[in-house]
Amino acid sequence: MDDLRELYQATILEHNKRPRNFAKLEHATHEADGHNPLCGDALTLYARVDEDGRLSEVAFQGSGCAISKASASLMTEHVKGKTIDEVNADFERFHALLTAPPGETPSAEGLGKLAVFSGVREYPVRVKCATLAWHALKAALEARGETAKTE
Repeated sequence: MDDLRELYQATILEHNKRPRNFAKLEHATHEADGHNPLCGDALTLYARVDEDGRLSEVAFQGSGCAISKASASLMTEHVKGKTIDEVNADFERFHALLTAPPGETPSAEGLGKLAVFSGVREYPVRVKCATLAWHALKAALEARGETAKTE
């Protein structure tokens, strides 16, 4: 468990310090704002979906805690090149990983580096930080035209 905790901390710190895909995406086909009122995290998620339904580019801008920023960074790397259906399935897997009841061991299969966030479920208030970018991406892809919230 200590190895996973150390990997979690190192990954969070690295992606917080040097977030990947942290930029405004010009010519985005989808965009949504996300806000976590509990912690003040706020971001804008940008995606470019190609004609074949794949996310060719994903980026974000905003401010927030280390978990929020690192999660957005890792998520943008993970979903790039995937179809909307694959992204939706990953959203469900990631959400289940973070919200599984105590004593249950959720599967991180298919989530790659995102598995480091499994430790967040020990801190329920932080689950909202880790899932904010995912909620914003889902709102963008569904073109809801509203700010995604973690409530």
